Amino acid sequence: MRIVTVTAVALAALAGQAAPAATAHQPTTDGIWRMDGYGTVLSIRNGTFQEYQTTAVSCLKGDSAQRTGPGTYTTPDGTVLTVRTRRGGDQGLMRVEGSVGDRNLRRIPELPDACARPASQGPLAVFDVFWQSFEENYPFFSAKGIDWHAVRDQYRPTVHAETTRDELYAVFSEMVAPLHDSHVAVQDGDRVFAQGRPGTVMPTPELDTKVKTFIVAHDLKNARNLQDFANGRITYADLPGGQGYLRISGFGGYAAGGAPYAAQLAELDRTLDTVLSKERTQRLKGLVIDLRINGGGSDALGIHIAERLTDTPYLAYSKRARNDPADPTRHTRPQPVYVTPAQGPRYTGPVAVLTGGSTVSAGETFTQALMDRPGRTVRIGQPTQGVFSDVMQRRLPNGMSAWLPNEEFLTRSGRTFDGTGIPPHFTEPVFTQDEFDEKKDSAFDRALNVLRNHGGTTS
Repeated sequence: MRIVTVTAVALAALAGQAAPAATAHQPTTDGIWRMDGYGTVLSIRNGTFQEYQTTAVSCLKGDSAQRTGPGTYTTPDGTVLTVRTRRGGDQGLMRVEGSVGDRNLRRIPELPDACARPASQGPLAVFDVFWQSFEENYPFFSAKGIDWHAVRDQYRPTVHAETTRDELYAVFSEMVAPLHDSHVAVQDGDRVFAQGRPGTVMPTPELDTKVKTFIVAHDLKNARNLQDFANGRITYADLPGGQGYLRISGFGGYAAGGAPYAAQLAELDRTLDTVLSKERTQRLKGLVIDLRINGGGSDALGIHIAERLTDTPYLAYSKRARNDPADPTRHTRPQPVYVTPAQGPRYTGPVAVLTGGSTVSAGETFTQALMDRPGRTVRIGQPTQGVFSDVMQRRLPNGMSAWLPNEEFLTRSGRTFDGTGIPPHFTEPVFTQDEFDEKKDSAFDRALNVLRNHGGTTS
């Protein structure tokens, strides 16, 4: 339930928007709640919020939080959770600060029986919880051509009472490797197994620095007003010819020191007030938004930026979660997420969005949020990584963790881009060795050409 920024180890973030606080007129939120989807039961009593991660074979304590206001609870890392009741108090909604969309809750009389029993920490029990967590929550086995039951049949006989922790870590890593899903990971302390889509490179601070240095030296050598914002995560420059260049390397980390979401949002607003000032939005002839090295973060911060790029409300996407442990085709009701015009100056002219395989998670949901943007918007480069969901951290009885997605982000027509990534309108190489050697940036050059000659149209 915690917010985790996607990094080189491919652990993504929960992200979102603040929900209305509960009022004194609402029934109490105290009690036991089962969440639709997410394999989660919540206990809220005497000011303490406790998560239980459940499967058919397990119940393990997850995150906890303490009441900090009416219907609000704050985790030790500063994440604010809002819970409110509805329909007479038997149903409720929960929202994670920084996340888009609510999670539906239903009252149940008591915790599942398994929550009152100590969990076995033996290797076979840990294996069963690991396998079951994916069996009940992972949505993409069919799309990826993986028979998860065959995986169990192959690997479970290799686990026994004497299996070491290192051996179990290796088994789990081998089991999930064929998924090629950068939102899937096996964690044991400081070591993490995760991998991206074949043929792509996951973003790292080192890659980000290398690419940024290259762009400044070659693409922006004649630019004006080059400036970094938001703890170096956002860069802006005015280009010759009246275009602007906006580089976003992540949707988080804007305020230093692990600051809470409110501080991240405030820093983003300060950045956008400067970058998209009234004077600049009136004179810009086009805007290049560079997401080619973007490690993700908060989906809500991406929506917040999109709100500075439109005068007309529109649907960004709809979000749903897998909602039946036995049937991967059943989901929660899709929740629409809208882009509404922000107060103050907004830029509504042509936009060219640069993407690639190192555009990950919230970088992709932001790209998706611009697909139906009113106005001229074109995508250039390579397909994005292909991971959109928030990431579930599932604790295992021996202290290890599994990370996996359980959500889909739908276009207006119901399409998703999980696995394949969002394709560009115009395909160009993105930071290949040949491009570096020849000091070329074909995607950037194509963006400028499209904006100058076609105004951002895809024809």
